[in-house]
Amino acid sequence: MHREALAADALVVAPYLLNKVIVHGERAARIVEVEAYQGAEDPASHAYRGRTARNATMFGPPGLLYVYFTYGMHWCANVVCGPEGSARAVLLRAASPLEGLCAMRKARPRARAVEDLCNGPAKLCQALGITGAANGVDLLGDGELRLVSDGVEPPDEPAVGPRVGVAAGAELPWRFWVPGSPSVSRPSSSAPTMGTVDRSGRRRKAHSSR
Repeated sequence: MHREALAADALVVAPYLLNKVIVHGERAARIVEVEAYQGAEDPASHAYRGRTARNATMFGPPGLLYVYFTYGMHWCANVVCGPEGSARAVLLRAASPLEGLCAMRKARPRARAVEDLCNGPAKLCQALGITGAANGVDLLGDGELRLVSDGVEPPDEPAVGPRVGVAAGAELPWRFWVPGSPSVSRPSSSAPTMGTVDRSGRRRKAHSSR
């Protein structure tokens, strides 16, 4: 993984992250669903109203992990992207387990199947053991928590649909996922479009890391 690849707009980085691998110690999972958040331009972003102690990591360089606590009980993880200071980020919504299944099952004892271990942003963090202690970690470093590529390319045309659980900007199709993956958090409420989109929601050619 190269930091330059994460320095682009969140709507470019989000589909690029599909099929990348998030590793935490012995545990690893392939990213299959993400959401783009556009900093001060996006009312659904934590950075919409400016920098705070909570969202400070979002204003750092691309490649940092922004972890936040939600609903008083869950951690969620985001990959910081875009130019430093732009506060753009990509929420990791779901992943397909690859390694460390025993540790994941111990962390998520209520999961009924392998596909259920990481099929949601909070479940992903639980299964991989990601907590607030990881906020600000450089995912492109050599630590035990990192973002890597194992050679599997993003889908040429990812599925695209609205983000989940947001009020502002709910109509924007800024959620991307691997078509057909059983580990996606939820199906689209309507037939998903394919490819990537611009800021107005118009479809454009899918991004490729090739």
